[in-house]
Amino acid sequence: MGEFRSSENFAMSIIMLTFAGILNSDYCQVRKMTANKVLFVAQEITPYVPETPMANEGHNLPHQVQTEKREVRLFMPKWGGINERRNQLHEVIRLSGMNIIINDSDHPLIIKVASVVNTRLQVYFIDNEDFFYKRGQMLDADGKEYADNYQRAIFYARGVLETIKKTSWRPDTICCQGWMSAVVPYYVRTAYAEEPSFKDVKVIYSNYGPVPQMAPPADFKDCLAFGDAKADLPAEHGIDLTAPDALMQLAIKFSDAIVYGYEEADAHFVEMAKASGKPLLQHTSDEDPAPYISFIDSL
Repeated sequence: MGEFRSSENFAMSIIMLTFAGILNSDYCQVRKMTANKVLFVAQEITPYVPETPMANEGHNLPHQVQTEKREVRLFMPKWGGINERRNQLHEVIRLSGMNIIINDSDHPLIIKVASVVNTRLQVYFIDNEDFFYKRGQMLDADGKEYADNYQRAIFYARGVLETIKKTSWRPDTICCQGWMSAVVPYYVRTAYAEEPSFKDVKVIYSNYGPVPQMAPPADFKDCLAFGDAKADLPAEHGIDLTAPDALMQLAIKFSDAIVYGYEEADAHFVEMAKASGKPLLQHTSDEDPAPYISFIDSL
């Protein structure tokens, strides 16, 4: 019916449409706004990684959203422990091949896809030999943080956003999960702000598990710089890119809403989220996605 500037105009339009015989009675009801296209940028999804509250939600939430007849796109990193043959991953040639340049270093983007068993979900995997081949998530085999975790997060964010841009799909909401997706909100509001695919999109950032404790590399601001996301832009927004919580600062500052929960949630992140003044959801059940879905639709 279009956009009505006043209640009088709205009422007159109802009358005119009714007399014209083209107004279905269903439209006379006040409907709740819903996010019909949802992009999930996940860190963990079962069954591709061992079960954790975050991994379970990475599966259950998109699945429930899709069963409600909404469009879903689902991404995660292609962690080194994911068995491609067993999980039937295959490369998407038409989406692969881009070089993502991070601080003058080229990193080829490879996109792979697989279908989640017993669902209609497809997962798109962001892959790169430098960042993911035979490598775990945040920690190496000795339990130490990877020195390039910040660059890995940058690559993941740009890989997802470039892929969505290439397909011309326009999500209503982007749900980011875990420290690995923390750069996505920043890029959506800066480097990709003028892209049609991300016009008027809402961004939710959620974190339930540990976050990197190692300080960013000295060249982090140069690695982060891309397009309109200039090297000094984070500092202009009060973000300290030398601090160990730099990723969390970026995620919270540039998101529209924050979700946290579970015993594994980083206490400092929760404190920062509460202090942000943004809409906040404490989600405590990975088996019941309903509160999260309601939160999505409330924005």
